Amino acid sequence: MNTNKLVMLGFGNVGKAFAQLLLKKQADLNKLYELELQVVGIGTGSHGFIQNAAGIDLNQVLDVLDSGKSLDTIPSDYTPSNAMELLETCGADVLVETTPVNYETGEPGLSHIRSALEKSMHAVTANKGPVVHGYRDLATLAASKRRKFYFESAVMDGAPVFGMCRECLPGSRITSFRAVLNSTTNLILTEMEKNQSFEDAVRYAQSIGIAETDPSGDVDGWDASIKVAALVTVLMDYPLTPGQVDRTGIGGLTLEQVQQAKAQGKRWKLVCEAKKKNGELEAVVSPRQVTPEDSLFHLDGTSSAITVQSDTLGPLTLREDSPGPETTAYGLLADTLNALGYSFAAC
Repeated sequence: MNTNKLVMLGFGNVGKAFAQLLLKKQADLNKLYELELQVVGIGTGSHGFIQNAAGIDLNQVLDVLDSGKSLDTIPSDYTPSNAMELLETCGADVLVETTPVNYETGEPGLSHIRSALEKSMHAVTANKGPVVHGYRDLATLAASKRRKFYFESAVMDGAPVFGMCRECLPGSRITSFRAVLNSTTNLILTEMEKNQSFEDAVRYAQSIGIAETDPSGDVDGWDASIKVAALVTVLMDYPLTPGQVDRTGIGGLTLEQVQQAKAQGKRWKLVCEAKKKNGELEAVVSPRQVTPEDSLFHLDGTSSAITVQSDTLGPLTLREDSPGPETTAYGLLADTLNALGYSFAAC
């Protein structure tokens, strides 16, 4: 049995879902790969840090955090005081990074990933910030250490848009893409089609845990813009920040506009587009009306999709229906397995 050690930074909804997925899939990993993934360190923003070289009982961690207690109530062989100390002392093979995104700087995730790579760990993340603000440097550092820096969950939860292009389109140039990338705004627009006001639709999204208490990052288009920036930076080899995306959110759309489009057989979507034109790159996030012939028309609720255009094949569309923390967690697990050199194996 091969054992690889993981350290987790961030233990919110996605971190918890990742821990639950590890518990669920461990028997499969044993059977398919003779592999055990053992968490030896966890760092959180509000519940402290824990480290144990013999492995941490994830069931106990989940119970403790669900009860609102601190991680220091769990027996450990060392208690780091901060994330950098945890990375320095834990001896992990892979960092799983799920701290909150910072649109402007990518920190602290950027420093977490850099530190892990410098210590010869693989790094996987669901955090868009480090991808946008540090992709080239981090990828170069990873290569110099013969390690991997993967981030499948940063844009479309667990849907493998980066992996599809990396593994299935070698030698191709991505020339454009068109997508719906923000689940929250798509849910809000879907609810408005049911004659809910914008405010009521936002409150509904908040009530089911899709929208934040402050939904401005979604409704103002910032989340979509940073996802566009990440895709452009990686897939089109064109460094881009969210501030360089021509951004318009859905806050200006009225219930009357949404209902009028519905009556005409159309729908409003927050459409994300990027394309190279005459050597320049255009990147836009804005509300658009789409017709039934458009692949984006049929996206309901929290579903998302992207159509990628390359210089070698026709349009390729990847769609994801009703994603949640569990699908994001799978993206992290898939990245972890790929980083460690394990490929698909049928059960």
